[in-house]
Amino acid sequence: MKHAPWPIATLLPHSGDAVLLDGVTGWDDDQLRAIATIQADSLYSQQGGGLPAWLGLEIMAQAVGSWAGCRARDAGQPVQLGFLLGTRRYECHTDAFAPGMRLDVTATRTFEDAAGMGVFACELHHEGRLLAQARLNVYSPPDPGAFVLEPLARNSEDSV
Repeated sequence: MKHAPWPIATLLPHSGDAVLLDGVTGWDDDQLRAIATIQADSLYSQQGGGLPAWLGLEIMAQAVGSWAGCRARDAGQPVQLGFLLGTRRYECHTDAFAPGMRLDVTATRTFEDAAGMGVFACELHHEGRLLAQARLNVYSPPDPGAFVLEPLARNSEDSV
């Protein structure tokens, strides 16, 4: 695994409190490992602190985005926007992620095609115990701006 010398904020198109990862602990062509410490005052915190169990998906998605960010930065390319399309069987073995909990996050590429479609097997562990796992379906289009604006163009043409 390679060391990721870049701050997490430079690997994701997120900013501020939307970033849930602390940093990348290692990455290679097929996998990324990261750390996420659950903050009591997070943007997404429940009453009483902690994160709802479903936010494990966002932590996983940010690991996939960080993997893509590491690849881009390593190649001297800009970090691009990517999209979480869905998941296969998100299994979570906790009701919530408690404040102060340190999660070991793993995202492993299991499929990627030339069009930018990919599948990643992701896991969240705390103190060696598996808390959540899923397969994320993602899409990284060649031109994210055109992809995001495409539906608007169609709608404006339909209304003319």
